[in-house]
Amino acid sequence: MRAPVSSGNRPSAFQPACSVIQSTWIPWRARAIAWLLAWMITATMFTAVAEQNYTVRRGDTLYGIARKHGITAARLAARNGLSKNYYVRIGQRLVIPEGPGDASTQLPFFVQRAIDRAEVKAGRWKHIVIHHSGVDTGTVKGMDRYHREERHMENGLAYHFVIGNGHGMGDGEIGVGSRWTRQLDGGHVASASQNKVCLGICLVGNFDRHEPTPRQLAQLKALVQALFRRCGLSASAVKTHQQINVLFTRCPGQHFPTKRFLASLESAEPRRTASKP
Repeated sequence: MRAPVSSGNRPSAFQPACSVIQSTWIPWRARAIAWLLAWMITATMFTAVAEQNYTVRRGDTLYGIARKHGITAARLAARNGLSKNYYVRIGQRLVIPEGPGDASTQLPFFVQRAIDRAEVKAGRWKHIVIHHSGVDTGTVKGMDRYHREERHMENGLAYHFVIGNGHGMGDGEIGVGSRWTRQLDGGHVASASQNKVCLGICLVGNFDRHEPTPRQLAQLKALVQALFRRCGLSASAVKTHQQINVLFTRCPGQHFPTKRFLASLESAEPRRTASKP
């Protein structure tokens, strides 16, 4: 004889539907939690990459710390609520903002316009020569005055372009000289015949003591590539002052990353494939 089914043991008509809802809801909740955890971990990873902490050591300066991390002193100061002229103290913790965005390879509009507007004759230029100023502060006007008054150069500034380092000129700021706009011979190498075919770019700084700033190198690369296009040149045309000068010179200094910089130019050039006969 079958035992009677009490109402307490009888399955409810609602129970199957509830079970379906519950079985669907639990995986959805698990997926949502998993997604949230993954997002939090990823966000934490990106934050860790984007920003890091730095503890100030003896001898550090705000500018030196910024340059070491490839950013401007102004950006470092702004991120930490400091003045650009602020003196950091030993043991102070600074937040280092992300650096790659500072190294933009796009030329300022006025520089690109000056390059485009110059009346460059075909075959006029054969080489692009890189120099350092040998001092850590400099401006286009100051160099121009020195070359006119001390070096007695009729056309002033010996270079076609100057790139600042944050002292006197902005970090990565490009000054366009009249030798470029007027398409005049350079005055930056020892040989008169080489000056006729060599464009000169001077980076402010003493690279016997330290490397150029990341911003200087980024803008140097952008400038050189723009000159490639305008003058019909390639990476093989780029030389340091030391490589091309007929007289020995250390310029642009032992800490200028010559091999790395030239390799970056070569790797950026489109590869040429040999044509089939």
